[in-house]
Amino acid sequence: MPEDHERPDRTESGRDRRADEPTERIQFLSGDLSGSDAPSREAVGEGTAEADAVRWPDDPETAEVDESRRGTKPAITPPHVAGAAADTAESPDTGRTGADGATRHEVPAEDDTERTDTIPRIAEETTAVPLERDAERTDTIPAVAESTETVEPAAPAAFATASPEYSHDATEWIGHQQPHQPQQDPFGVGQQQLGTPGYPPQSPFGDPAEVPDQREDSAGSLFGRRLPPRRSLLRAGLAAGITLGVLVLLYIGDLAFSSGQVPRGTTVAGVDVGGLDPAAAERELRSRLDDSLSEPVRLEVGKASSSIDPTAAGLSMDWDATLDRVGSQPLNPITRLTSFFTTREVAPQSNVDREKLREQLNRVRNDLHRESVEGTIRFEGSEPVPVFPVTGRNVDIERSLDVVVRDWVGGDPVALPYTKEEVRTTESGVRRALERVARPAVSGPVTVNGDGVQATLAPADIASALRFEPNDSGGLDWHIDVPTAKKVVKPQVESTLKEGKDASFVFEDGKPTVEPSETGRGIDWKKTFEPLREKLTQSGSDTIEAVYEDVPAELTTEEAKKLGIEEKVSTFTTGGFSEDSGVNIKRVAQEVDGALVKPGETFSLNGHTGIRQKEQGYIASGIIKDGRPDEAVGGGISQFATTLYNASYLAGMKDVEHREHSYYISRYPMGREATVFQRPDGTSVIDVKFKNVSDSGILIKTAWTSDSVKVTFWGTKQYEVKSETSDKTDVTEPEEKTIPAGEHCIESSGKKGFTVYNTRIRKNIETGEVTKNRRKVVYDPQPIIKCEKKKDEQ
Repeated sequence: MPEDHERPDRTESGRDRRADEPTERIQFLSGDLSGSDAPSREAVGEGTAEADAVRWPDDPETAEVDESRRGTKPAITPPHVAGAAADTAESPDTGRTGADGATRHEVPAEDDTERTDTIPRIAEETTAVPLERDAERTDTIPAVAESTETVEPAAPAAFATASPEYSHDATEWIGHQQPHQPQQDPFGVGQQQLGTPGYPPQSPFGDPAEVPDQREDSAGSLFGRRLPPRRSLLRAGLAAGITLGVLVLLYIGDLAFSSGQVPRGTTVAGVDVGGLDPAAAERELRSRLDDSLSEPVRLEVGKASSSIDPTAAGLSMDWDATLDRVGSQPLNPITRLTSFFTTREVAPQSNVDREKLREQLNRVRNDLHRESVEGTIRFEGSEPVPVFPVTGRNVDIERSLDVVVRDWVGGDPVALPYTKEEVRTTESGVRRALERVARPAVSGPVTVNGDGVQATLAPADIASALRFEPNDSGGLDWHIDVPTAKKVVKPQVESTLKEGKDASFVFEDGKPTVEPSETGRGIDWKKTFEPLREKLTQSGSDTIEAVYEDVPAELTTEEAKKLGIEEKVSTFTTGGFSEDSGVNIKRVAQEVDGALVKPGETFSLNGHTGIRQKEQGYIASGIIKDGRPDEAVGGGISQFATTLYNASYLAGMKDVEHREHSYYISRYPMGREATVFQRPDGTSVIDVKFKNVSDSGILIKTAWTSDSVKVTFWGTKQYEVKSETSDKTDVTEPEEKTIPAGEHCIESSGKKGFTVYNTRIRKNIETGEVTKNRRKVVYDPQPIIKCEKKKDEQ
């Protein structure tokens, strides 16, 4: 709209009326719309745009907006215009007198051309401009259209007291802008104010006061200035496009500038190589890392540490793989932007021989490994010393391989992965046991009253008998070790004790008879030491009483008689051993003599004798080792084992365990012989075991001479036994071995090897049941041993 354009008022004579003549206009606007002169639906015209757009309220205090037009800005004709048009349509007169005698000035309706030229321009240039007096509207509307500055209209002081009867005119006032082209409110703000009582506020001159369109604040403001919505969107889009264009140009420039370089912010083992070309990056890495690559790699597990030589561990730097790993320039703009503010650590790549690395880690494992230690209390003499718990550390070698390969470059210590070995006790639990048990327990001696004698447990004796064990609450449980305390007290009360005696078998006139058993008198040591728990931890008397009891024999007279040991069941004799072997054979025969095997029990030769070393009376004698004659303590006992095995074989006992010699020895029956062997600590390796399957007990009696040994089983004969042995088969010739000069050597003529089968036929005397057991025995050929002589002996 051009500046200074004024829209004339229309009078009853059609003459233009200037906005500086307010008198009649005030009278026109202040007329009583509720009276008969108020424009009616008929006056406006049913079905016209004005009638459709406005529902005239029956109550002047309220105004309704047609529900069918909600969501759009209704085109509403102000009542003074609508009324004037209606009056003009009714009568060609230029004026009318109302019921109140006031003169009504009729304004001729605008033709379509005027409305089309005027109103749309205002609608295009501004949004929701309040109606002003004609002179004010002429000046204001162009100003709003041409300026984006926010202007807050100044209202007279009397504005707040405007007449309330026009509060419903908000719809008419707003609708006066464009009756035929309602505009959509993109934000729904203007729609909320339609039909609201008291809006818009009236000026004291009858015109609605200028009210800022609230939609401008919510949608028309951009960069701090109030704009129409379309202009705001256009300017925002233009600004965004320019910004995006600048960013694209910067991105392309940065990508072009850094092409062929290591991505910005990249570090390898703490060395910054970002922005360098690959060759420069390699030079930088070599200059910074080369020296550290040959230094020992420090390994840590908790506070423990050790080191390995990277060369011995098969570790070396793979420069090519490392440079490949740093990667090329990223295309993601976000990644490129963040690279200005962040760093990207790339792990160095290494060549590794995993077997060598595993060997080096196992070598230093003991330096890093820590055994778990449970809390307890030990004693130095009678002084208690707390042992606080320690959580164990067990290095995980397999996981450590990958960790070392990943972290060894750069010189920093490598923290190896490990698993914890938890403990049950706590430090506070150990301290409680120290203060409440250990220290009070050794604060003084304890007296044991026997039958007329006394024994004393000194503090050091108590300390040696105290035992502490972890419990589930982090503390320590404790008890007195009875055997330890008994060892101290028993010698002091020995005179009050009587040893019991088991029933035994003696031979009179070549037959076994039972020698009666005797009941002994002893002390129930467990009951005797039970009161110590209370005595050691509480104040009071430190004296306990010995609890005596009868000690019955393990084998009573009645039990012995019921065993049925009455006759000889079997016997077997071997001989032909050397003198030194005879010493060992006699010694083992002494230990076995008188052994009793009850029905269903299993006898073990190694278990019965226990350790057979010099301390037990055995000497070094000949054995066969790896096919060669040799010597060992206890040599020759295999002859007693063979004799024992044959006695059990002929008695019908069940063979539980036995093994033949590797080479056949001619003084033993083929397929019916045995050997034994045990380690120096008494651990059994090869044994002779049999089970008594008869109804009677078996009493083993032994006898020996200087060159023979005999084993006899006594009991009640239940089986008749026969033995069948096949001829030799699969005979093999011995090989010849020459032992170098200087080595221990005993010459041997060697023996052939062969296979033989032995069958035992056993018949039950009472039932007649016959059982057969066939056994295959393979003997190796014993090599011919020749000893090489030294040159000075030839």
